Amino acid sequence: MNDKGRLVQRLAMGGLLLLMAVLNVTFHERAIAQKADGQAPADWVAEIEKIFIRSEDCKQCHDRHYEEWKGIREQTPDLKSFGRVDAALLHGTSFESPVFRTVLGLWMQTNPTVQERQRCLSCHAPAVTVFPQHVEKIMAQVLSGKPQVEGIGCASCHLINAVETTPQPPPTYKVQPGEMLYGPYADPEENLVHPATQTSLFRGANFCTSCHFDKVKDVTQKDLPGEILQGTICQDCHMEPSTGSSTSKRGAMTRAIGRHWFRGVVIPGTLLKNRNLQAEWMPRIEVEATKSGAGVEGTVLVKIGSLPHSFPDGDPVLKQFLLSIAIKDAQGNVLGEETKRFGLPYDKILRGPIPDPFIKGGHTRRVPFLQVVKAGGEPANIEVVLSYALIPEPETELKDKYLATLANDQERATAKKVIEEYIQPRLLTYRAKPL
Repeated sequence: MNDKGRLVQRLAMGGLLLLMAVLNVTFHERAIAQKADGQAPADWVAEIEKIFIRSEDCKQCHDRHYEEWKGIREQTPDLKSFGRVDAALLHGTSFESPVFRTVLGLWMQTNPTVQERQRCLSCHAPAVTVFPQHVEKIMAQVLSGKPQVEGIGCASCHLINAVETTPQPPPTYKVQPGEMLYGPYADPEENLVHPATQTSLFRGANFCTSCHFDKVKDVTQKDLPGEILQGTICQDCHMEPSTGSSTSKRGAMTRAIGRHWFRGVVIPGTLLKNRNLQAEWMPRIEVEATKSGAGVEGTVLVKIGSLPHSFPDGDPVLKQFLLSIAIKDAQGNVLGEETKRFGLPYDKILRGPIPDPFIKGGHTRRVPFLQVVKAGGEPANIEVVLSYALIPEPETELKDKYLATLANDQERATAKKVIEEYIQPRLLTYRAKPL
């Protein structure tokens, strides 16, 4: 090729790169200016999205991760229907979920302060840490069922470049507003869209525990030391390891990548196939009990393995635990029973320090009891059941107050179904012992 041909080729390539850059800017501005319903957003939404770029923009180059985050790729029935499958709801559906909308609506009837509302949204919508002035508007959109802003999007995580080094009230992440996006790669590929750089934070447990703070003993801990899972961190299980490219660019580098659906106990076979994980995570019950006068008294000991974290998990604030104690005679007749509930009611949520969950990794919870039995009965056995529910059961007045705020009977029916399904207890473990 002669010099003239090379010059034409270079000019053509330069023109193509310039066109790509212009198209990218145009696409981004259009994404900010237009929503799915075709309506231009309010100025405050555009203000947020100048920093927290919509994930639809990222889809141009990162289609695989976008589809995993949104639940489009290999979507299961529980994700499609928002069914009652614990830990199955995705980060990408956080604001669309009728579960979040219902629980938020119930909690709002307890008149939380602006600071408490911001504290709630700081994990569900990290943008409020940069734009606290828009908390009320975001709340209103979620409660209406038509949110325009994203909850937990790509930028929510990839703008994080630090966490607190000393224990602080959750969350502990620090967002760095700007064009730079952070990730795990030492050599991110150059592109015309955004600069990128590596931070070791993306290979640390303290990144995830910024919001999922009941998982480990110390939320600032980078590693999860344990005899069974030495060196394992959150991302090893919840970002299922794979091999491929982080971008859809032709010829992009192939390397180890993590899937972006962040699924919990529904990771295929992970919990079932690994008995060591069950031994480390699942709670266990021991019972110390003696007959005493007209009843039985003693202590229930609930134990959890050391690390990586207690099970079940999910939301660290809402979860309720129920410890049911039943005294029976030799024929199996119930002589006395009681259920102890552990967890915060709606009017106590995010008011003051967040207490430790009933079960916490590496801890033993001692629960004393004194159960009076029926006159004439002879206690022979004690049975203890530990179960959990994902949300608190609202008082009738609180539930009615929330349902009255909804627009129509269809919305009320959806909310009632969510409440009914998510307050149902699920069995964790069981122990029976002769007296």
